[in-house]
Amino acid sequence: MKIKFLGTGTSQGIPVIGCDCPVCVSKDPRDKRLRNSLLVETDSTALCIDAGPDFRQQMLREKILKLDAILITHEHTDHIMGLDDIRGFNRKQKSPLKIYAEPRVHLAIRNVFSYAFKEDNYPGTPKMDLRPLVENEKITIGDIIAEPLRVNHYKLPILGFRINQMAFISDVTDIPETTMKKLYGIDTLVIEALRYKPHISHFTLPQALDLIEKLKPHRTYLMHMNHHIGLHAELEKQLPAGVFPAYDGLEVELHK
Repeated sequence: MKIKFLGTGTSQGIPVIGCDCPVCVSKDPRDKRLRNSLLVETDSTALCIDAGPDFRQQMLREKILKLDAILITHEHTDHIMGLDDIRGFNRKQKSPLKIYAEPRVHLAIRNVFSYAFKEDNYPGTPKMDLRPLVENEKITIGDIIAEPLRVNHYKLPILGFRINQMAFISDVTDIPETTMKKLYGIDTLVIEALRYKPHISHFTLPQALDLIEKLKPHRTYLMHMNHHIGLHAELEKQLPAGVFPAYDGLEVELHK
């Protein structure tokens, strides 16, 4: 099993429109961050976590020809607005694409993409097979088993995921103790680290490092970073052993 970082940026991405800070004008490709998304692959199964506005670009860049499902953490724009572009997979695979999310998120998807759920809808609309996610109840997609984990995005309850020995947690300010217990002993942690200064609804780098110190995973990849995190080349020099800033296109083999 392997993971690939499709996007490692926040809701605005990097570069940010209208910004000429050193990160936004950087020539280092690792400083170009599309909206946050992760691909999980085995030899026979491929799924991604979240489908933001850059979904089409990410699929084309990575030459992804098959996708079995999308797991949605929550309903914010930068996590669902790419769902219209699943149409290519609908045509190629001749079936609706499985979209796993909580019932509240299903409702938001139905509202945003109402044209896709009409009884007499246009033939070219995206075909979504909406399937439920319940915290702590594992789902099986091909040969991948994913467990939704409850975390909090300020006042909004959302989901992270544990897949084998990897855990993915984004857009988080609080991790309940019941979820923490499921994170101890993991090999690979993928966690957001928005910036250095406190934020009302996201983990900062100091908060991410505190969590890493508690969980002590074998390795950690930071994502969902904005331009205030600084240049990639400088950030990676400041991090402790076993902690790495992810970048768009980074591929990591997972340990069993």
